[in-house]
Amino acid sequence: MSVISVPEGFNEDDLYVDLRSIFEHSLFLKCEGFNFAGSIQLKAASEMVEAAERDGVLTPGSVLVESSSGNLGVALSMIAASKGYRFLCVTDSRCNLSTRRLMEALGSQVHIVAEPAVHGGFLGARVEFVRALCASDDRYVWLNQYTNPGNWMAHYRRTAPAIAREFPRLDVLFVGAGTTGTLMGCARFFREWHRRVRVVAVDSVGSVAFGGAPVRRMIPGLGTSIRPPLLDESFVDEVVQVKEADAIKACHRLARSGFLFGGSTGTAVSGAMGWLDRHDAGGLTAVAIAPDLGERYLDTIYQSNWVQDLYGEDVLSPGELRRRHWPSVRTSGPVTAVGP
Repeated sequence: MSVISVPEGFNEDDLYVDLRSIFEHSLFLKCEGFNFAGSIQLKAASEMVEAAERDGVLTPGSVLVESSSGNLGVALSMIAASKGYRFLCVTDSRCNLSTRRLMEALGSQVHIVAEPAVHGGFLGARVEFVRALCASDDRYVWLNQYTNPGNWMAHYRRTAPAIAREFPRLDVLFVGAGTTGTLMGCARFFREWHRRVRVVAVDSVGSVAFGGAPVRRMIPGLGTSIRPPLLDESFVDEVVQVKEADAIKACHRLARSGFLFGGSTGTAVSGAMGWLDRHDAGGLTAVAIAPDLGERYLDTIYQSNWVQDLYGEDVLSPGELRRRHWPSVRTSGPVTAVGP
């Protein structure tokens, strides 16, 4: 029996789904959405808030402020409510309505940036707003998930060791790339591990994280319009880029089997299956991280009109959902099987 007194005190860290019965390859999906914040971002939020408290940056009179496309904002809203802080989330029009309402229900204020910056898109505009706000009033404390080492340290200390315990013979790990906190924490841990693990970053087409050309993206979570300051490509073996339409198809294939996951998870699964389709001879142990669940996407990626208006009428056809649509891959190192 688990008994907690604060919402951040609970997080299911040992749940995996084997996707072999749904897709063509065995892939263990690490489910990170079973906590009161509903996503993996609870770990980064907790790490960054606790570090700010230890350093004396965050005090009882402080007002937390953060730029977020959704999940980190929810996690910080929950922690702020638990600890008695005020919190302002700066987001943009792509943030799901249910996510904004959830943050407000937890007592947070939500500011929506309506226009993208000329350089840096919506993310650039959000960051500019936060910087101006902090310059105007020293009560505001910006944790800055884009540069905060606590973002990746949370996964170096918690997420990666949990995977290592369950899969001591892990060959390849697929991690979605947003701020790259999860990616960098896991990659750093497995670079130091006793066994070689290939780390594959999964990014969205239209993201500039790994040098791609910026293209409009509508699914929040993975991808970025500014190169992530936390990113160190020397820790990444390969990069797979996934079209948003393919991420949506993966989400719907999972849902047809009873697993409702978010857009970030659909992107990670699509990228992982594409890589395995090209390189798996049947003997690799592969894990992908599922950052969130799908309830917050019912009005977007699980709403047929929204999907068809943005991506075309054929995206959700039965033939399209059954067909393979594996993404392109950019390799930053030789593609070889990982040894024992």
